[in-house]
Amino acid sequence: MKLAILISLVLAAALGVAACGGQSKEDKAKSQVCDARDDLSKQVSSLKGLTPATITADKVKSSLTSIQDDLKKIANAQGDLNDTRKKQVQDATQTFGSALSSIAGNLGSSLSVADAKTQLTTALQQLSTAYQQSFAKVDCG
Repeated sequence: MKLAILISLVLAAALGVAACGGQSKEDKAKSQVCDARDDLSKQVSSLKGLTPATITADKVKSSLTSIQDDLKKIANAQGDLNDTRKKQVQDATQTFGSALSSIAGNLGSSLSVADAKTQLTTALQQLSTAYQQSFAKVDCG
């Protein structure tokens, strides 16, 4: 009899743990934001590492496409975050987005290919700074 009770208790505990094993919407959103933030960091670092000698349109386009995708993922996840984290992510998105628009607006005013590459390299350094001032501050701990 005691064995049957013990087995019942173990099974009930196992079912309770299994039922609690799923992530909440907020946890999933936090995970999505943090994964996208990590990829943003990777893409920005990759772009920052380019020099006038190594920069190509394909490298820049690929990284910028990934950055856009990451920003979309972050925007899609924001609604399920708690108020504090949501505000933090919204502020980071706004700061980074404004910097990205400003940097893009300043490109393209040079006449030579060499000047354009130098200008783009400088812009990518600015993008790295914008990331540090925005998404690097988002708490993923």
